[in-house]
Amino acid sequence: MIGELDQIFTDSGVVVVAHYVGLTVADMTDLRLRMSEAGATVRVAKNRLAKIALKGKASESIGDLLTGQTVLAFSVDPVAAAKVAQAYSKDNDKLVILGGAMGDTVLDVAGVKAVAAMPSREEVLASIAACLAAPASNIAGAIGAPASNIAGILSTLEEQAA
Repeated sequence: MIGELDQIFTDSGVVVVAHYVGLTVADMTDLRLRMSEAGATVRVAKNRLAKIALKGKASESIGDLLTGQTVLAFSVDPVAAAKVAQAYSKDNDKLVILGGAMGDTVLDVAGVKAVAAMPSREEVLASIAACLAAPASNIAGAIGAPASNIAGILSTLEEQAA
């Protein structure tokens, strides 16, 4: 278990720590489903084991957040888990975000909110693709424009001749 937690803290782009006191099984299932759809995961782990896994890591100080009933939300995408956790905590006040870590950077509650506000990897890739596709569509429009202009002129000439 410690090895698995060590891998989570090492390989994840973001780890969000939250209290989940009062969440029902249905609520937790809904949270897990939302996380899964976003490419993130939720893990309930013993705080003592998570603190052991954090020893020696740059984000070791998030171990102070591991008190009471805590849940770890994590994802390789540095934004996905934070986005889902933040959105879910707005819908369900029983999930209380305590903080987290993004790589070697420790995040407080405001930091998690700031990360959640950032565009996800997919959104950034989509905007890059749109920027790359725009010149191609402009070229296609410029190439097609003279033909449509000629067709319009011919149509006008035809109407005048008739």
